[in-house]
Amino acid sequence: MNMPKSEVVFRFPPKENNPRNSEGAFLSLSADEIIFVYSRFIGDVPADHASCDICLIRSTDDGRTWSEPEPILLGCDEDAMNIMSVSLLSMKDGSIGLFYLVRKSLTLIRMYLRRSYDGGRSWTDRKPCFTRQGVFVVNNDRVTRLSDGRIVIPAAYHHSGFLTEPDEDPNKGYMEAHADTVFFLSDDDGETFRMTHKCLLPYHGTENAGLQEPGVVELTNGALWAWARTDLGRQYEMYSVYRGERWTSPQPSRFTSPLSPLSMKRTPNGDLLAVWNPLPLANGQTHHPYGRFTGHRTPLAAAISHDDGLTFSNPCPLETDPKSGYCYTAIHFHGDAVLLAYCAEGLVELRCRRYSLSELTAACDNAKEDQY
Repeated sequence: MNMPKSEVVFRFPPKENNPRNSEGAFLSLSADEIIFVYSRFIGDVPADHASCDICLIRSTDDGRTWSEPEPILLGCDEDAMNIMSVSLLSMKDGSIGLFYLVRKSLTLIRMYLRRSYDGGRSWTDRKPCFTRQGVFVVNNDRVTRLSDGRIVIPAAYHHSGFLTEPDEDPNKGYMEAHADTVFFLSDDDGETFRMTHKCLLPYHGTENAGLQEPGVVELTNGALWAWARTDLGRQYEMYSVYRGERWTSPQPSRFTSPLSPLSMKRTPNGDLLAVWNPLPLANGQTHHPYGRFTGHRTPLAAAISHDDGLTFSNPCPLETDPKSGYCYTAIHFHGDAVLLAYCAEGLVELRCRRYSLSELTAACDNAKEDQY
């Protein structure tokens, strides 16, 4: 098995009063300094709606070593059930943009933006990105700036409501698992956003998830390529030649996967790097034996495209423990280093591996079909 050489540079397993660490994002502040923010759950419940703070760690040696975590946002100060799913973006006024979800109840999840003008040491008051009420789920490390400066936030819209009369009790509401993909666009550097039309999954009769946890990348010709997880065995893809204003009908992509997210970014040399959970078909399996625990989210693999997504290499395995699960990968490039931070052991442990971009690219290029 041709696995690329890597180094685990930080690892946050669960511990007492900290049942889960997950879903983060990187940003390089200079040639030497990188920050990483992530969700640190508190109490004894690791569920998505449980209490959570957002912490920051810092590296000044190209991501080889990291500072101790420092909380920068406390869930108790946000008047929320939960805060999580962070993205970081360099803003035009020189600040750091911190995008994160605030779950007020089972029927209300929205994204907010704060800015830092001192390297992440202090933050402005929060400002809502979404003026619409409802459940809008955005994965970590998903907020994207296009070449013309436009900011795109891909979101999954889940219908929600109350089984009886509307009630202020947050535990009385519900959200549907089925999701439609929507996109929020900003042309004034995050001051205001507007929502585009929904992308709907063509009816199959067997799916329940719809289009969940979308992501987007800009192609070299200016078109946008988006994808979303489904429970149909593949990521579904859609394209926009209108800078995200209108989209093609979602169709199955080349990326097989369980109901787990795919992450993709453009490397400094122009390639596209994808990280996801391809279905383990090498030994004839369509259902993973540890699926109930892992959500089928193993192995974790990477693939590289040298032609702007027309073709990809065979999947190159990064993590292969059949009893674990790996997902919600944050991808960051710094010099020749690639930092991949992802959930492990299901959702509860946060782990980061540091690769050489040239070595990871070579390992993807040399990956054999169904090698795991």
